[in-house]
Amino acid sequence: MEKETVLVGLSGGVDSAATAVLLKEQGYRVIGATMLVWDPSLPVPKGEYQKNACLSPEKEDLAEVKAIAQKLGIEHVTVDCRTQYRQTVLDNFRLEYACGRTPNPCVLCNSLIKFGVLPSAAAAQGLAFDKFATGHYARVVFDEKSNTYLLKKAVDLSRDQSYFLHRLGQKQLANVLFPLGEKTKPEIRQIARNAGLAVADKEDSQDFYCGDYNDLLNFPNKPGEMITTDGKVIGRHDGIWNYTIGKRKGLGLSGFSEPMYVVGIKAEKNQVVIGPKAALYHDELTAQNVSWIAGAAPAQEFDCEIKIRNLHLPAKAHVRVLADGKIRAKFDEPQLSITAGQSAVMYNGDVVLGGGMIE
Repeated sequence: MEKETVLVGLSGGVDSAATAVLLKEQGYRVIGATMLVWDPSLPVPKGEYQKNACLSPEKEDLAEVKAIAQKLGIEHVTVDCRTQYRQTVLDNFRLEYACGRTPNPCVLCNSLIKFGVLPSAAAAQGLAFDKFATGHYARVVFDEKSNTYLLKKAVDLSRDQSYFLHRLGQKQLANVLFPLGEKTKPEIRQIARNAGLAVADKEDSQDFYCGDYNDLLNFPNKPGEMITTDGKVIGRHDGIWNYTIGKRKGLGLSGFSEPMYVVGIKAEKNQVVIGPKAALYHDELTAQNVSWIAGAAPAQEFDCEIKIRNLHLPAKAHVRVLADGKIRAKFDEPQLSITAGQSAVMYNGDVVLGGGMIE
């Protein structure tokens, strides 16, 4: 019987390398694929901080990837995703900040680039494979009762990355493998170490870009007012994109009896709203562009837990699906810094229901 072939997204890190090791040990024929997203024409400064980020010059990472593939005796290819990445991820990133929102580029990158463009472009290059795998910490389980694939949290909750994968659909989940979903990070490093891979102790990537986001935004200054929650002008800013909800340091404000934070951004008026920490707490949100793992909402109204950012502890909420497809969530308790542009991801226990972009 011919072995099934798995295309593995190889980034040069320990997680994707261990993924290739595990799949090879399980008897699959493994092909490593590295997506090229770095555009050398981007107007960003050079520096050490660019290392170990998703968006960074790929020369050193490619050398590590090739060394991994050679050590494991697997085929390796590169897939040019630069045009699609710039149009889908970077252009959206700039648009969201210009509109006063704080996007999470990893969400779009995962659903549209890593699990979309990468495997389809690899197939267009003539590669034949049965499954696609990545080093994400998450699990996929087929539920016979509902006849659907479930996306579940990783066993090691400290490493769980299901938040970033909430926009994957049934077709993608039917053809994906997450070998790390049942593992812990120390176990993964040991697997890479046992395989003799130099990346076994490589530090984790920290962000999609490790420099100043203004390098990518490259916006000219657009001065505007900083106001209090009651509309009093207390200062000036050089551009709303320099501020996110919850920001405290670097506001250049003094004379207040308590610490002040960014509690709102009014893009239409080019204003940044300042207030006390208490003003950061809200118990409702509305989210648009909602995606459901099962293809549809579980009900018109339902209870679940919601993460409003990746490191947020899931909070109990009641969700109502609106006529226009958006969702409105009412939390049992007020949540800190609900931020427009971030993803609100809904869970039923360890099962991801779906998510949308906070308005």
